[in-house]
Amino acid sequence: MRKKRNKYYFLLLLICFSYSVGVFAQYPTVRERVINLPTFDQKPIHYGYFLGLNQYDFKFEYVENYYKELGYKDVTVIPKSGFTVGLIGDLRINTYFNLRFEPGLYYSRRELQYPDISGFEKESDKIREIKSTYIHLPLILKISTKRINNFRPFIMAGFSTDFNLSSNSKNRDDNASNVFRTTAQNLNYELGLGFDFYLYYFKFSPSLRGIFSFQNELVPDTDPNSPWTGIINSIFSRGIAIIITFE
Repeated sequence: MRKKRNKYYFLLLLICFSYSVGVFAQYPTVRERVINLPTFDQKPIHYGYFLGLNQYDFKFEYVENYYKELGYKDVTVIPKSGFTVGLIGDLRINTYFNLRFEPGLYYSRRELQYPDISGFEKESDKIREIKSTYIHLPLILKISTKRINNFRPFIMAGFSTDFNLSSNSKNRDDNASNVFRTTAQNLNYELGLGFDFYLYYFKFSPSLRGIFSFQNELVPDTDPNSPWTGIINSIFSRGIAIIITFE
């Protein structure tokens, strides 16, 4: 359900993105407008900051006999809203391409609800809350359309690395002591799209970002037959963020 919902978010924004580009392209001179910050995009380097909200999910890969022989259901992930804040460094490549470094702090929470698996002594054992505090370091290529008055759509793609300050990776305690451990660092690829709005004093840009880990983040419990990690081969973070930038 969560994967479908994220796809719907991207599809809806993509439709709005395409429609907006079409409308503004057809009627660029409907009325004379004051062009704000006319030389802003000619700067070789500029800086800014961003704020936002995020939700993170997990993609699970289970042991080979998880479904057929054991007959278990999927672990349910309940994402909780988190916040995002950071800085922007933007390097102009040419009229349509910019290379951006956007270091930030991402805080998120996820709750795992396990199915009925042998090994749990009480109902509370089936619940694990995972809090993550990421130092997020992305390198992003921003591809923009031609500016239309004070409006400019764009798409983004790139790679990032996360340092999870709440990973518990070096903690000797594990799920037997109610501690779910993940790796301290992971790698991601990112996709996004949004719009630049040129205001009188600054540029304001809302965007939707997808963050997808391609590195296993699971730190297994000491017991290889642990009901929390013994059934899982790997987990990968999947995040969606609404970002507002000020440049």
